[in-house]
Amino acid sequence: MQTDAPSIQGTTVFRPRGFSQARVHRVPLIEATPENTRGYGHFVDTFESAAVQIVTWPQPGWRPVLPGTGNEGGITQGEFVTEWRGDTVQTFNHAVDKGYLTGWSTDPLVAQSSHQTAPRNVVYTFEANYHPDGGQIFFARDNEPFVLLLALPTDDVQPEHFKAFYFHGDKGFHIAPSVWHQPAFPVNEKVVFDDKQGKVHACIACNFVEEFGLYLEVPLRLLSCNGGDHF
Repeated sequence: MQTDAPSIQGTTVFRPRGFSQARVHRVPLIEATPENTRGYGHFVDTFESAAVQIVTWPQPGWRPVLPGTGNEGGITQGEFVTEWRGDTVQTFNHAVDKGYLTGWSTDPLVAQSSHQTAPRNVVYTFEANYHPDGGQIFFARDNEPFVLLLALPTDDVQPEHFKAFYFHGDKGFHIAPSVWHQPAFPVNEKVVFDDKQGKVHACIACNFVEEFGLYLEVPLRLLSCNGGDHF
C-alpha cells in the first residue's frame, strides 16, 4: 500500500484517496505543435540560448512599480529528473533543490513505489500549479519523449481546462508564466531534463482531489502520429 504523503511543490502534503473515494477525469492527449501550444508557451531549439520570461510583480494599488524593479530575481537552472519508481512518478528539481511525487499508474492506495504492479500507460495526478513570477524551460537530454499537462491561465481553473501535450523530445518547451502545469511526465522509464526557470519560484497550486473530488488521468501513449486528440 502506498503510504507516502507527497508534497505539492514542497509546500503542503496530500493524503491519497482511493478510486472508491475520488473520481477520475481523463485528459485528452495531443501531439504538441507550435500551433496548438500557442498561449501555453513555445518550443525551444537550443537550451543554452533560450531565455526565460520573467514577469514584473503586480502593482498592488494605485502607486506603480518603478521601472526596472520587481523583476530582478533572475533565473536558476539545473538538472531536472522525472522517473518511474514502481507505480509512482517521482521528480527531483536540482535547480530549486526539491523533490516531488507527482502521480501513480494505478489506484494510489494500492500503488507500490518499490516495484511495478500496473502498466505505465497513464498517470493519475492530484495537483497542478503555476509560477506567476516567470516561465520554465524543460529540455530533454537524449531526445527522450515526455508529456506536459497544461492549462491556460485562470485562478478559476477546472479539470476540463487541462490538456496533455506529447513531445517527441527533439526540442524543448518554454512554459509561459501563469500557465498551469505539472512536472513533465516520462513516456519511458526516465527523462533527465535541463531546466531553467525564475529563481523566485513562486507557486500557486490546485489540488484536484480536494477541490473537485477527482484525479486527472493523463495518457502517455499516442494512438497515432497524425496530431489531434487521442483517447
